[in-house]
Amino acid sequence: MKKISSFHIIAMATLGPGFSGGDRIFIELAKRWGKFFPIKIYVWQEGKEMCRRQSLQESKNLKFVLWKINFWCKLGFYACYLARIVKSIFESLRLGLKNDPTTYVYSASDFWMDSIPGWILKLRFPKVTWVATYYLGAPSPFTGFREQGGFQLPTIKGIFYWLQQQPIYWLTRIFADKVCVTSQPDVRRFPKQNKDKKVIVVRGGVNIPRKIKKVDKIFDGVFLGRLHPQKGVLELVDIWSRVVKSRPNAKLVMIGDGPLMSEVREKVKSKKLTRNITLTGTLLDGPKKFGIFQQSKIFMHSAVYDSGGMSCAEGMAWGMPGVAFDLEALKTYYPKGVLKAPIGDLNTYAKLVLKLLDDKNLYQRTTEDAIALVKEYWDWDKRAQEILREFALP
Repeated sequence: MKKISSFHIIAMATLGPGFSGGDRIFIELAKRWGKFFPIKIYVWQEGKEMCRRQSLQESKNLKFVLWKINFWCKLGFYACYLARIVKSIFESLRLGLKNDPTTYVYSASDFWMDSIPGWILKLRFPKVTWVATYYLGAPSPFTGFREQGGFQLPTIKGIFYWLQQQPIYWLTRIFADKVCVTSQPDVRRFPKQNKDKKVIVVRGGVNIPRKIKKVDKIFDGVFLGRLHPQKGVLELVDIWSRVVKSRPNAKLVMIGDGPLMSEVREKVKSKKLTRNITLTGTLLDGPKKFGIFQQSKIFMHSAVYDSGGMSCAEGMAWGMPGVAFDLEALKTYYPKGVLKAPIGDLNTYAKLVLKLLDDKNLYQRTTEDAIALVKEYWDWDKRAQEILREFALP
């Protein structure tokens, strides 16, 4: 095992009130790993605030390094995006590190402001261990956020997202010492690191509740995630309209925010589901969010394009079975505890929801499977130790 003398996390991609799965991963790992070796987290003002909201605080071993860019972010999204890239490159060109394999540099995302500094530091200090991350492959702009999607006219955002990831992907393949991915299918994208067994399937984790109180289940379903095309949120409204045809009083709570919030709200209104679907916006870990989980029966993992998905495991930890589309990554992520519909089949998805609500024995069995799976494979305390062992392998 290789000792880690210092760990440097570059996390400049954070933006807005929410946070991504990649943010969750570095935050939970830092909370636990800070007990064993010094950690520095390089963030801008919003990144530090996000960490504070998630209870990641400075300590003797854990320090934040602020790369300030607030002025530029007052000029709008694109100015803020470019400013974070320029600032992170500038700072990485003057940052001093011990040129040793026990010095780790971790890029928290594959966005340029996180990955390019990692690459620069690897060039400047060739002996350091650069850990790159590839948590979601950008889809082809001609198919969009659908695992089995047909041709569609590309959008400007889709083209930009795909193009910006390509150079990082190739830099990662060539220069990264280790690569973190979320699911087994992504391992084969990195043949060099895979050959040396240096691709780490992080998967993620959940904080297991110590005790779940028995309360009335007033919500039939709950969704947690970004309101984004990848998450299938517009499809979820269509699914719930089918559920309501059989159960007129069925209630769904959608927790999260994102670019599709206005479209989701309009679709709920147009389908006359305002009494059946509640949109809460972003809820941080705490009594309100966990209270909704305790009062919900089924976790709705409606993603149509994904490399995993920790949010479903979070719901399962609170005693909920899940329903999802049968995405490739979910075959290894959730081998039990989740009923799966063919990708894009909204009718079957709705039928599985109704089946769980109507069949008490099926509901009980699937719930028990979900809880057992999460306790065995998803506990953050266990996962942090397992991931650390893989990081420390030579």
